[in-house]
Amino acid sequence: MPHVLDLSLAELEARLAEWDEPRFRARQIARWTLKHGARSFDEMTDLPAPLRARLACEFTIGSLPTLAERRADDGATTKLLLDLGAGAAVETVRMDYDPDDGGAPDRTTVCVSTQVGCAMGCVFCATGQQGFTRNLTPGEIVEQVLAFARERRVTNVVFMGMGEPLANYAATVRAIRWLVDPDGLDMRQRGITVSTVGVLHGIHRLADEGLQIGLTISLHAPDDELRRRLIPTAGGTTIDQLISGARAYIAKLGRRVTFAYALLEGVNDEPAQARALARRIRGIQAHVNLIPYNPTAGAGLRRPSLGRVRAFQRELQGAGVNATVRIERGVEIAAACGQLRTDVQRLGARAVPRELVER
Repeated sequence: MPHVLDLSLAELEARLAEWDEPRFRARQIARWTLKHGARSFDEMTDLPAPLRARLACEFTIGSLPTLAERRADDGATTKLLLDLGAGAAVETVRMDYDPDDGGAPDRTTVCVSTQVGCAMGCVFCATGQQGFTRNLTPGEIVEQVLAFARERRVTNVVFMGMGEPLANYAATVRAIRWLVDPDGLDMRQRGITVSTVGVLHGIHRLADEGLQIGLTISLHAPDDELRRRLIPTAGGTTIDQLISGARAYIAKLGRRVTFAYALLEGVNDEPAQARALARRIRGIQAHVNLIPYNPTAGAGLRRPSLGRVRAFQRELQGAGVNATVRIERGVEIAAACGQLRTDVQRLGARAVPRELVER
């Protein structure tokens, strides 16, 4: 059965109208599901009992079973492996920040997945090494946020987990609309960021959605030849085309775009490569987020030294490009950028009792 949040609000209103129910019931269902974190339709006590029974026959609702949970030593990063059924699972991560981290007070960011595995094949990413299984539904995406929102308020969501969000475009956008809906989680649109490896048509479509959300475009190389080696599926999409797409996004929404750049020692971290990158993007309302490579099994790549990372950053800044180095969270529990991966076969695709959850 579909999750109730797989429908948009308009579709849910239309379904209820077909059942001769008033349309306002759709917003009641949304508030119970998203604001109150209801795990069953029986909890929706302001809905008539016959309607609750019919909803239970037509839709699913409630949390995804947790297969495993890991927490970083400082307690600020938590990773969940969530069971989607039929042997499929995804990882999602919560990161808690305080003012000492340079963030706003009580900021909580959830990193969500949009696919089981990924078809993009980035050589430095554990998810890409896993391969692609299927797309997630809007309800499965939103439930990752609810898994944490039931415990504490979530202020930010980044679509940077497993999978390519713009390759699962419809579900990604529908999930975002539930997150920002006043009767949904009522999140700030500017608190949501979508990261793409460079699905050009998806970037243009997203610009037309009218959503004030952030966009991150993964470059990882200053030239097309190297980028194709790092991202085998980059195909005929060039860096110039991606930069043009970024310009269009900025022009339509007035939002700064981020270019993500994973630094790999001896591959793409030379000062000359930084200067080449700067020549391409200088003058754009954007900044570069430098991500020192996080180790993944079998990749055969190395993380640059801090000195090499800072040298690359200085080259960009000296050329007039705003560049920051990402503060990594959860590396020790394989929850950082590029490290998400599932091993459902090892876990037997079954829920693990809370007392046995890995911490």
